[in-house]
Amino acid sequence: MKIHRNSIVTLHYRLGLTDGSWLEDTFDAEPMTFHLGSGDLAEGLELSLVELETGDEQTIDIPPDLAFGFSDPTLIHLMPLDEFDPEKPLEPGLIIEFSTPNGETLPGTILEIDQGIVKVDFNHPLADQTVRYQVKILDVTQPDDVPETLN
Repeated sequence: MKIHRNSIVTLHYRLGLTDGSWLEDTFDAEPMTFHLGSGDLAEGLELSLVELETGDEQTIDIPPDLAFGFSDPTLIHLMPLDEFDPEKPLEPGLIIEFSTPNGETLPGTILEIDQGIVKVDFNHPLADQTVRYQVKILDVTQPDDVPETLN
């Protein structure tokens, strides 16, 4: 069965960069199941999966505008060093989970530390990057074919 806009898809995937580095990989773990069109995946990946079918394998490069977006300079903030846990050493490139006022978490990347001020980038860590997915489609069903436990 081919993947269509409303399909339930089970797949293995690798997410990485076009330089060949891999950041996530489910091939040696549990596959991912999702409802195409739900917004759980990058728009470019969802669009690239349409018309694939069970057993298909594909490598897909997705530009920033259809993946994790472009950097927004307003999402770079300066924060006092004393707001950070003194037990956890900070260094540029470190990604830390921050709590928002509504209780959600948001990753921030430490850009620099200078004279008691920490520059933190709250853009997605993969903003501005063309990302590469390798996918293997394991199963495709339509919502009315899905067992009650997935509805």
